[in-house]
Amino acid sequence: STMRKRKTTDSPPSSTDLSEGKENLRLKQEVGLISGVSLIAGTMIGSGIFMSPEWVLHHMGSPASSLLIWTACGLLSMFGALSYAELGTIIKESGGEYIYILRIFGSFPAFLFAYTSVILVRPAGLAAVCLSFAEYAVAPFYPGCSSPQVVVKCTAAACILILTIINCLNVRLATSIMNIFTAAKLLALLVIVVGGLVLLAKGQTQSFQNAFQNTTASIGTIGVAFYQGLWSFDGWNNLNYVTEELKKPEVTLPRAVMIAIPLVTCLYLLVNVSYLAAMTPSELLSSGAVAVTWGDKVLGSWAWLISLSVALSTFGSSNGTFFSGGRVCYIAAREGHMPDILSMAHVRCLTPSPALLFTSAMSLIMIISGSFTSIVNFFSFIAWFFYGMTITGLLYLKIKKRELPRSYKVPIIIPVIVLMAAVYLVLAPIIDQPQMEILYIVLFIFSGVILYFPLVRFKCHPRFLQRVTLHLQLFLEVAPTTRDAN
Repeated sequence: STMRKRKTTDSPPSSTDLSEGKENLRLKQEVGLISGVSLIAGTMIGSGIFMSPEWVLHHMGSPASSLLIWTACGLLSMFGALSYAELGTIIKESGGEYIYILRIFGSFPAFLFAYTSVILVRPAGLAAVCLSFAEYAVAPFYPGCSSPQVVVKCTAAACILILTIINCLNVRLATSIMNIFTAAKLLALLVIVVGGLVLLAKGQTQSFQNAFQNTTASIGTIGVAFYQGLWSFDGWNNLNYVTEELKKPEVTLPRAVMIAIPLVTCLYLLVNVSYLAAMTPSELLSSGAVAVTWGDKVLGSWAWLISLSVALSTFGSSNGTFFSGGRVCYIAAREGHMPDILSMAHVRCLTPSPALLFTSAMSLIMIISGSFTSIVNFFSFIAWFFYGMTITGLLYLKIKKRELPRSYKVPIIIPVIVLMAAVYLVLAPIIDQPQMEILYIVLFIFSGVILYFPLVRFKCHPRFLQRVTLHLQLFLEVAPTTRDAN
């Protein structure tokens, strides 16, 4: 059949390492503390810090209030990650929100999450990062003016196609590219931080005089500013997607969170201070590519290095997003919530090519139809809706299931704060600035009901879907991966 039978909760979690082919393997526990910190920080530091400062300042109206938003975003991400760390020590399975919602609330809400994540959230995240890459890649060819949107979107589409080829051909090549480009992004940020400190030492502090002037007080606008800031922190929950691969997850997960997120928050604040030291608020707002404008002002003839470094950084981040994008899809297929074809691997390359191709196609649609800022806003709306649901599950376990063994406990006030923030981030823009697009997203989430009951609940699988699956298997040269018999 085209949908796998859902695994019962009585059976122990198992999976298949796609990089090892069809051998009967569990995911290996090879991710230690240093790797865990690198995974969180490397995923968080992507395109956002090079694109979002302009939009946070635009919505908040003043430099000081925008820095407060960045600080609050880091604190909220820290609280969210600590809450997820407790969940990860109770439910020691990979899959992040999907597996937590499945185990706590059951099949139906988990299916809605998987359906929305695979079709909308993951592709939207990839599209936003690739659009960021494109902005910086083409900026040097259009000095002194904004890059044409057609050129930007074509470049972003080409980026997705290249990533698809790389990730479908070879797992090792994809991971090597990820490591190389992580070094590039750290170098780019360090250059910006050092340059900003030099400017401040020379007395360039005009942006910080009357720093709260023109601050916005609208709750909806503040919510949208949070969306743009939190986009830069997206990835704080990434370690929960690989819980089965962590060495001593009960120790590694909380420690990695406590190291990585404060480190990234401090780095982001220093980068924003550097931007404001080099540019006035009005100059920052008129910049289509903030880091490039900073490079033009600070580095002069060497400004092309910033453009190159940021383009490499965002390309590496998009590769990481693409590489991990199939994990929820694969696990959802394993649990019977996605078409069977999406959990298959290429017979020679040993990569999850169907899931990657599907993510690629959906991301291309996102690029054609949206801009960076609109994609980020709608991505954040959906993400925080499901973050709130997951945190509600943690609160339920803390109150009703206190007997469950857990090696790490977060104070209950922390998930309560995260839940309140999630409710605010979902409702504030709707109440203050209602948009039809938000209604469309909500309708899309609940449109999963139409698919869930016939395909998952009652297992009504039309025969033509079986034929389609067979033909796709032959065309894509993929086969089902073997699951652990235990």
